[in-house]
Amino acid sequence: MIELLPFEREDFARLIAWVNPESYDFMVQWAGFGFQLPLDEPQLERYRQGYEYDEIVQRRIFKAVDSETNTVVGHIELNNINDERRTGTICRVLIGDSTLRGKGYGEQMMARMLDFGFKELGLRRIDLYVFDFNTAAIACYEKVGFVKVRYLREIRLVDEAWWSAFQMSVTSREWRLRSAE
Repeated sequence: MIELLPFEREDFARLIAWVNPESYDFMVQWAGFGFQLPLDEPQLERYRQGYEYDEIVQRRIFKAVDSETNTVVGHIELNNINDERRTGTICRVLIGDSTLRGKGYGEQMMARMLDFGFKELGLRRIDLYVFDFNTAAIACYEKVGFVKVRYLREIRLVDEAWWSAFQMSVTSREWRLRSAE
């Protein structure tokens, strides 16, 4: 069972170790253009400070912990939380250890984030964006109720190649109906 706990300074080294061995393409998939390789503590400190001190940037940043083993397995964020519209955007989803990918942790993390957004924050819709070639992530998101709502052609130029993405969303009504099944 996955539990979401606040992302703290003591989590920096773990996230850096997860991201730095990967490629620039991986960094863009995980974080967009918000970070640079090599990922380092000053970048993560600015990231956390934006969370702690900036009322405009409404976000919640979590580490995902396997409660049976007490092992941190991932990272996830709910960003662009808009209290007036009651919306938010899930981003920066990562299962850190590549040997743990494909084992259901991503689905559990997403389900916990939807519980948090809909139950605790009272959101009415949660969105995410995923590059169209990331079929494993798309399948995971669809399992927890996300649907593709828009195709964004060639929205990011990465290493001289244009990447396209899907916007996906789930509403609180859809989530409640799925939860009742």
